[in-house]
Amino acid sequence: MSATGLEVFDTTVQQTNLWLKAIQERLNSDDRHFAYLALRGTLHALRDRLPPELAVHLGAQLPMLVRGFYYEEWHPAGTPSRERHLEEFLEKVGKVFVREPPADLEAVARAVLEVVAARIDPGQVSKVIHALPPELRALFPEWARRAAI
Repeated sequence: MSATGLEVFDTTVQQTNLWLKAIQERLNSDDRHFAYLALRGTLHALRDRLPPELAVHLGAQLPMLVRGFYYEEWHPAGTPSRERHLEEFLEKVGKVFVREPPADLEAVARAVLEVVAARIDPGQVSKVIHALPPELRALFPEWARRAAI
């Protein structure tokens, strides 16, 4: 029996839950809401750092539900933003954690980007990595950076 009545919605909910579970596992957390905030904050920071065309291509690779919050509050005319340093990028990631930002935002961003890199087209991952300054490229897992060479 369909949970939503539409297979396409059931599929995207299932895919999104798999992404969130993978993030939870990498962060050793049982908090699904925390995983959602981590995914949302990291994707927003990444999206805003990419040229608009590349951000759209990345968005096309995401599950439909994730794609929805990926585009939330996006202003393409203001992109790419100019963060070149890790601290600036992580500050943007942390903005979604209104009540209590995690102590290790770098671990949060790394966990999310590992899940993203494992679940989207490797060619797209390579393009995203190449569009970032070296300090931000380092947030992606080593296997993804090696493949992007």
